[in-house]
Amino acid sequence: MLSKFNLLFILVVTLIFSLSGRTQFVEKKITEQQQCLLDRIKDSEAGTKVTEIVDWCKDNLSKERQSTKAKQKPQPGIVTKRLKSEQVSQFDPYTLTPHRRNYMLPVLTTTNINRLQYSDLESYEQRLEDYEAKFQLSFKVPFNKSKLLFEDDRLFFGFTVSSWWQVYSDGISKPFRETNYMPEVFYVTPTDWHPFESNTAIVIGAEHLSNGRSQPLSRSWNRIYAQFIAEKGPFVFTLKPWLRIQEEEKTDPLESSGDDNPNIEDYVGNYQFSTAYRDGDFEYIFRLNHAVETGRGSAELNWTFPLWGKFIGYTSLFTGYGDSLIDYNHKQTRFGVGIALNNIL
Repeated sequence: MLSKFNLLFILVVTLIFSLSGRTQFVEKKITEQQQCLLDRIKDSEAGTKVTEIVDWCKDNLSKERQSTKAKQKPQPGIVTKRLKSEQVSQFDPYTLTPHRRNYMLPVLTTTNINRLQYSDLESYEQRLEDYEAKFQLSFKVPFNKSKLLFEDDRLFFGFTVSSWWQVYSDGISKPFRETNYMPEVFYVTPTDWHPFESNTAIVIGAEHLSNGRSQPLSRSWNRIYAQFIAEKGPFVFTLKPWLRIQEEEKTDPLESSGDDNPNIEDYVGNYQFSTAYRDGDFEYIFRLNHAVETGRGSAELNWTFPLWGKFIGYTSLFTGYGDSLIDYNHKQTRFGVGIALNNIL
């Protein structure tokens, strides 16, 4: 049996633990410590040192807490659920996995159509309509089935094409006013950081954006980016700063090589912040682009709602610069209503 001195020492230790408790969490740890010390006293043989009992309880309680913490990882959020769902069919040769939203806006209005850029084209400038149609097609293809560096990481090739169609302008044969192409390569990996019981991930990628036009309407640029994603339940928050890969300055505006839009970041921004929320069949997304030096940028609000079958109602409100590459330095407010084939979340 333990001596009265050792027993008194243990009781003093437990008393100190008790007096130091200020929160429910601390009190819980104290209770565990007290119970461990009392249980260990009963099972210990004569001659057992008090310090051995205290150290034993400290080590075992620490291991139990670590084990409990590992079991209590945050539940998968809406982005994780989408990625898990995509993995079922993304290697099916008859399936294209959506990347960004695939949609058609039969009516897209504007407060200020960009006529200036088309002044060199005969009859275009005055016959452009303030309302047009827009569609977007976007898909991605994974490179790897098993992990590259970390568990559940993926390397993708993505491609997105967006077109603005002057379908209501009879005077100029209903042309496609602008089409933007964006091939990209990006790497996605989850992290072990779970602030506020959220799940996080990091995306690193490179994008090429071009409208495929000849001079003087040619627009293009390249950028690399890092994106931080945090999800918790139906909420998602992202921060995406980018760095433009600079091109040589043109000596003649009609040259095919060189920078078509040298000050594009002053208008479309240096980073994007977005937040999204999924409520059943309804999805809400807000995006904000911001240029650090000039304060310019854009804001966009999208929301979707169920229609029938695989078709989804889609509504978009945009204000600012950079609705398209040709409009990168042109400010306007746009509103459109149409149909989407997939949600983002």
